[in-house]
Order: sequence, then structure tokens, then C-alpha cells
Amino acid sequence: MLNDAAPVPAIMPAGRFEELGEQILSSIERVIDGKRSAVELALATLLAEGHLLIEDVPGVGKTMLARALARSVDCSVSRIQFTPDLLPSDITGVSVYNQTDHSFEFTPGPIFANIVIGDEINRASPKTQSAMLESMEERQVTVDGHSHPLRQPFTVVATQNPIEMDGTYPLPEAQRDRFMVRISMGYPDEAAEQAMLRTRETSSPLDLLAPVVSLDDLLQMIATVRAVYVAPAVERYTVAIAQATRLDSELRLGASPRGTLHLVRAAKSRAALDGRDFVLPDDIDALAVPVLAHRVIPSGQASGSSSVSVSEAIVRRIVSATPVPIASDTRL
Repeated sequence: MLNDAAPVPAIMPAGRFEELGEQILSSIERVIDGKRSAVELALATLLAEGHLLIEDVPGVGKTMLARALARSVDCSVSRIQFTPDLLPSDITGVSVYNQTDHSFEFTPGPIFANIVIGDEINRASPKTQSAMLESMEERQVTVDGHSHPLRQPFTVVATQNPIEMDGTYPLPEAQRDRFMVRISMGYPDEAAEQAMLRTRETSSPLDLLAPVVSLDDLLQMIATVRAVYVAPAVERYTVAIAQATRLDSELRLGASPRGTLHLVRAAKSRAALDGRDFVLPDDIDALAVPVLAHRVIPSGQASGSSSVSVSEAIVRRIVSATPVPIASDTRL
């Protein structure tokens, strides 16, 4: 969301939007080989003003994707390396006493940036992880009773290892729910891995990346995504999927209303990147798993990567069983 006092950016022409979107995708793919789907989801999350959680085993390019996305946009970027001894104040900032005028001055932490890269977020303690809750939902930080607004736009791109890895803590349900999209990188195919060996022998392609989109352009793209039309029939379809997760016997916890809202916002972003000014049921279907699966909890399943795969299968089953609106209703 934008600051109320700031002027509302103009909506970008469709051709210009698609051109800039493709430039960002091409820039990221100079670093991330053979992962078009993950790259598109990352960009869609940024344009939908959401937060992105990238979960996978070490060494598959989670942090590289986050850094490539950040470098492709000309905006402020910060990085937080989450460790067991990290304190909440190391993220949000602290009030420091100024002996000159005998008052406390707030020193902002790394959370005050347009794109915040949280590396290995689940290696910090739950207390430190909770320091992100207010900023991710309300776009502000409260320290010593004073609220400080964050820069707009504001997106957290966090990476985490599967919780079976040593030294990790499971993310609380409340924090997982604040991430709009969760993706998994997966291993590269044989051709992409061979290309990586050739291109990264002497240098990192990340060092050659330069911003391809200005902050003003990004704000206009976000405004364009907001203006994408969602027909009542598509809204009902989205709500039906969310309601089904709450009634499914295989799920102990269904999708939250925030999850429904995030699914629609992500679908609007996907539609805009596809050159449309309206959302189709296909957009909802394509995004239901990355938006909803990390929010639901299977019955009788322990938290972990096995639980994630079970959740994804259940969400897919629910989507396939939910009646799809007819095509004529999606533009009304």
C-alpha cells in the first residue's frame, strides 16, 4: 500500500507494462537458469505488494533469486542474515539517547527498505521472527510506543531451509500466513546446471545485473495491478476454494481470509503480466497452491516438508473439485 499523503501513481499502458515485466524477467533469468515459473511467481508477488517465501534445500539458488529480483529494480534494498543470536532490535532498529539534546533518537534497522531480503529466516528464534509480524502486515514498526511507517512499496523476500535441517525453527502459523506466496526452487535440469558451470567459472552473473526498472515505474506497475478487474463470479469461485479448505476433513487448519485476499491480489498481478485487465479462473487455479498450501495444516501431520507436499496435494484436489464459473461470467 502507498502512503495516503503520496500522489497516486498513474496506471501504465498495457504495452509498456508487458515490456517492463519482460525486462525484469529477462534480467533475473540471466542469473537463474531454467526456473521461469519461480521467477514469474517472484515478480507477480512483488507487483501484488506481497511477501515471498522461498523454501528449499541449501545451494539451489534461493538467495540468488532474491538478490536478482532486488537488483533488477532501482529501489532501496537491505539484507538480514538470520542467525540464532539475532535480536528483534537488530531488525526493527533502536532508540538511542542523544546526550547533546537529551532526547532519544530512533535509528532505523534494515527493515526500512523497499525490498528486504531475509536470508535463512527460520534460523532465528521465534521471538526474533515475530519482530517481522507488524512490518509485514501493517507496513510500520513500533518501537518504544512510537510507530514508524516503512518505505513504500515494501516487500520481504525470505528464504528458509526445510525444518529437518539442523539449527532451524519452524515459522509460526501467523508469520507463514503473512507471506503471499511460497515457492520451491528445486534442482536445475542437466542443461541448466552445465550452463551454470560454464558461466560462473570466473565471475558471478549477479555482479553484472543493473536495474531495468525505476522506482516510479514500479509504483505505476503496482497501480496497474490494483486496477485489474475481478468479476463477482471469480470472487465467488475464490471464496468457494477458501471455504472448502476450512471444511475439508483432511485439514486441521484451512486458509485464512487473508489467504483469500492474497490469492485475488496475486491473480490480478498474473493477469496483468499476461496482458489482461481482468482475472480469469485459470489465474486462481494456477496460484492456489503457491498462495494457499503453506497456510493450511493437514490433520495428523507433523510440520515439515512432508506436510507441505500433503498440503499441496489437498489444495490441488479442492481446486479440481470446485465448480468453475462459465467464461461469460468472468468479465461481468
